[in-house]
Amino acid sequence: MNLLSGLLVDPAPVLVAVPAASAVLLALVPSYRVGAFLNVAACGLTFALALLLLGAPRIQGPFLIVDDLNIVFVVLNTFVAFTTAWFSAGYIAHELETGRLTPLNLRFYHAMYQVLLGAMTLALLSNNLGVMWVAIEVATLTTVLMVGLYRTEAAIEAAWKYFMLGSVGIALALFGTILVYMVAQPVVGEGTDGMIWSVLMKHAREFDPALLNVAFVFLLLGYGTKVGLAPLHAWLPDAHSEGPTPISAVLSGLLLNVALFAVLRFKSLLAAHPGTLAPGPLMMAMGLGSLLLAGFMLYRRRDIKRLFAYSSIEHMGIIAFAFGLGGPLANFAGLLHMTMHSLTKSAIFFAVGHACQVKGTQELAKIRGLTTSHPLLGWSLVAGVVAIAGLPPAGVFMSEFLVVTSAFAARPWLALILVLGLLIAFGALMVKLSAIAFGEPSPGTDPVKASYVPMGVHLALVFAAGLYLPPELVAWFRHVAAVLG
Repeated sequence: MNLLSGLLVDPAPVLVAVPAASAVLLALVPSYRVGAFLNVAACGLTFALALLLLGAPRIQGPFLIVDDLNIVFVVLNTFVAFTTAWFSAGYIAHELETGRLTPLNLRFYHAMYQVLLGAMTLALLSNNLGVMWVAIEVATLTTVLMVGLYRTEAAIEAAWKYFMLGSVGIALALFGTILVYMVAQPVVGEGTDGMIWSVLMKHAREFDPALLNVAFVFLLLGYGTKVGLAPLHAWLPDAHSEGPTPISAVLSGLLLNVALFAVLRFKSLLAAHPGTLAPGPLMMAMGLGSLLLAGFMLYRRRDIKRLFAYSSIEHMGIIAFAFGLGGPLANFAGLLHMTMHSLTKSAIFFAVGHACQVKGTQELAKIRGLTTSHPLLGWSLVAGVVAIAGLPPAGVFMSEFLVVTSAFAARPWLALILVLGLLIAFGALMVKLSAIAFGEPSPGTDPVKASYVPMGVHLALVFAAGLYLPPELVAWFRHVAAVLG
């Protein structure tokens, strides 16, 4: 009873401890089937604990913090991690049967999956700048190892590229973090207080604005690399293409959000000081640049996973633009679009993973007529692409509509660029989808033994959100949007 009461009061430490303990356990389990089951169970438990945060008191400790902003990210991340682990169980079993992975690879994969989930959760719940930086670095190194899991020449190259560019980004973020501490030290004194979010926000108006501006530029470039914003995006297509498909889902649906969360934290710090540089224009410029670059690059992709990797860059650009625009409506739209993108893109990668396995390739030219050869899989992919392209009644349509309307109200000329980018990306996705889903089917095998439930749940939530948003969710997002400024 005391344990249950403690969880209800502060589930945050347990949220970090469960993945850490699960990683150790999974590293010792020799059986793939047992490991896959334990991985799903551990992720389900973590998601259940995340739901407890909704009713838990808001806490500000020296290391962990629970507030309305990070609860949104934690609940979304743990849910997608749970459904991806569910999808992963069947997907990875097929990779074992075909000889692409060995039992030892799978033990490593499941253990690293839990390390990644724990690191991301710690980054979101951290009240300390240094701890958050370390957690994001651990998450990056973990995904580097998982991207290279197949041990092919292309996979190793993609992992190395990710490591090099990610290291540059995290180094810039570290320098920005050090600058923030230097800004805080004359005001709050030496020690850990200069690294604690809640303390920094209380004294934000007293900081040197010039040095704070420089710090934000480094932090935006550093964590922006992890978000996948242009021109810092080069690692992302290779990582998606060469790593296991569940990792592509995790990268697009989870890790990009964690890096975005770090940017939003620092943006809030800057916004609390009236004398600092407005962070919005920088974020809007990078967001629009990412949208336009990705939109044009979609037309030239020949690998299906690279195609949707560039789609992730496009949508992270839209989200960065919305948060850069700021204000209650744009921030609300950014939160909603982030949620819809995570659910939709992970569902698309679930479908893409199955499609690559039944067709035996990732080449777009060899994946044809899915709706004829594999109807359930083909139409599920159609639903996902229709949703991510922003067609009604999907939730992505609603969030993009809110971003566009808020942009026209505040920055009409930028809104025109935004709409142009959306139309360019929409055209590319429709062209690619027509070939993948329809026409003469390319050769393939029977459907693999994998669950379609995670994909179905995600798509159902996305289309339901386009028709109806619960008042409680709207009120919650409105409150967080107001906090973001």
